[in-house]
Amino acid sequence: MGKKPVCHIVGAGDFHGISVKEGDFIIAADGGYRYLKELNIKPDMVIGDFDSLGSIPNGENIVLLPKEKDDTDMGAAAQEGLRRGFSSFALYGATGGRVDHTIANLQLIAKLSQSGAAAVIDGGDTMFTAVTNSKICFDEKACGYVSVFSHTDVSTGVNLKGLKYELRDYDLKNTFSLGVSNEFCGVCSEISVENGTLIVIYPKGVNLK
Repeated sequence: MGKKPVCHIVGAGDFHGISVKEGDFIIAADGGYRYLKELNIKPDMVIGDFDSLGSIPNGENIVLLPKEKDDTDMGAAAQEGLRRGFSSFALYGATGGRVDHTIANLQLIAKLSQSGAAAVIDGGDTMFTAVTNSKICFDEKACGYVSVFSHTDVSTGVNLKGLKYELRDYDLKNTFSLGVSNEFCGVCSEISVENGTLIVIYPKGVNLK
């Protein structure tokens, strides 16, 4: 996520640990509070309707949301992070469990990307990120599979460079999985889109340049 302070959001899905540094901000989204409590990590804020957690935590900076609402607890947490000026987000406990919540969190990182923020989902062995009208680069040590999907109806001007299967100035649709199961080749690689939002899935431990 670079050197910028990161807003870490911990949800109630599958949790694989968290790494924070000084200046970062931690938000527990409902049941994600339980994971942090087990690690003796005190979040800076706790947000949710607390249906997953089963009770409202004690302490300061507790935001109680209504059970019937238009956004998810993690979505509300992300909005709080944006309001506080963060432009880098890491989501944990955002996959596994209910598939609809996983899809909602993929939509969330796309929304963050469209808002000008960088966001990743830690899915254990797999990482997810979104790219809007921009590019991401991987170093030459990257190995394994990388998949690229259009989140917008059509993402125009898609370029995949330095991967096993390259694309140049391609219009990628969200109804066609052309970008699935590409591979790193031991060279620096780049994924870019001129107009649109891409979801990029890659192995944990792969470094972005």
